[in-house]
Amino acid sequence: MDRAQQAAWAEADAALAARLAGHRVLLCFGLFGEVMEGLRSVGVDYMASQRDWLRRIGAEAARVPLPTAAPVADNAARIADVVVSEPSPMLIVAHSKGGLEALAALLRPDVAARCRGFLALQSPFRGSPVADAALGFGPLSRLAHHALRIARIGDGQGLRDLTCEVRAEWMRSHEDEVAALTSSLPVTSLATMLPEVCGWRERVYLPLARWMERQGAGPSDGLVPVASTTLPGARHAVLPGGHRALVASGPGRDPIELLRAELGRLLDGS
Repeated sequence: MDRAQQAAWAEADAALAARLAGHRVLLCFGLFGEVMEGLRSVGVDYMASQRDWLRRIGAEAARVPLPTAAPVADNAARIADVVVSEPSPMLIVAHSKGGLEALAALLRPDVAARCRGFLALQSPFRGSPVADAALGFGPLSRLAHHALRIARIGDGQGLRDLTCEVRAEWMRSHEDEVAALTSSLPVTSLATMLPEVCGWRERVYLPLARWMERQGAGPSDGLVPVASTTLPGARHAVLPGGHRALVASGPGRDPIELLRAELGRLLDGS
């Protein structure tokens, strides 16, 4: 990075920090996010670089403590409790399953009133065929349920909440509320799609991505179809990469630059 780029980013950070003054950024992890956070000492980045950057520029940033495999409704209540208990207005940044929980929390009027914007990263609002397949195989479903309970991060219901059938019903029953939310609050949902040529970090997702395409789910990031990430009335964009491309650093990735730009758009009301 040359000095001109460093100076430009420093200027952008100072401007964003001034705009974030008086706000708090809440980070909501996706499934197994707390497990990945615990692997930071061995080089795994999961929203950690983004949180560190926010704090470095002087912004208030915190992770909502969620057992990420718990039912969506339970975690939505936890997010809501955090939002209404804090004096500062919030911007919510959520990855994957965390986006479903943040959306459900924001349907409460008292929560939405305290929020200034919502950024969902690779969230399966309409479910994932991978969850359908995993839970459709009885032994694997039972094993997952018991393993999650032992790890104290949730249970099988949290995984069932990611299935296409459950999510389709949820979206149908909350259609009017979601539309009202996105018409009154800046909401952005970003998806990623695996490119034909990708690095090793993304290649691990290719078999699942190709399988979902054969099932008719269309392009995906290897876990979440692009079509599943759309919300009526919300800004939507598709970027290249696998399922952690927007929340983890690595070759060809800049999760900080992404977050810098997206927080600015939310504060602009776009």
